[in-house]
Amino acid sequence: MGNWWAGVIEDFSGAPGASEVIRVGVRLLVAVVLAGLLGFDRERLHKEAGLRTHMLVALGSALFVIAPRQAGFNDEGLSRIIQGLLAGLGFIGAGAILKLNEQERVKGLTTAATVWLAAAFGVAAGLGRMLVAFVGTGLALIILCGLRHAEAQMNKTSQASPQDEPQQGPARRRRAAKRE
Repeated sequence: MGNWWAGVIEDFSGAPGASEVIRVGVRLLVAVVLAGLLGFDRERLHKEAGLRTHMLVALGSALFVIAPRQAGFNDEGLSRIIQGLLAGLGFIGAGAILKLNEQERVKGLTTAATVWLAAAFGVAAGLGRMLVAFVGTGLALIILCGLRHAEAQMNKTSQASPQDEPQQGPARRRRAAKRE
């Protein structure tokens, strides 16, 4: 069979038992599902990063903490990996942010933040911190979905039309005309 087959066998010789395979599978699945909830919200609003992006970011983040932990990395080494992961995500987030010069508005900040959160869910799930991952997801969904209505109401009232303002009396009109 040759040397290549011996190398393949050696790569799988330290394979964990069924319980470890299930544990890793559950961690990866939780990361993907939780990030998918965020991604679904962004997808239905037709935002830059949607369902697949969020799920892939979480999966990658979980893999980046699970594999080193299994390879015997200590907390310091794992901390460096997480720091590099977050730095790399900064570039992905920056790609989602656009500045519209003609409108003087910045778009994509929330999408960038949800991609960052997807990575956090992946790290938490990958480390087996399921409570943190689930509570974080719940809070994120409350912020994204629950506060969307309140934000729309605030924007609606702050953009009152001139017809909504009380009529100016003659004295105010004269003062306004003098200022011009």
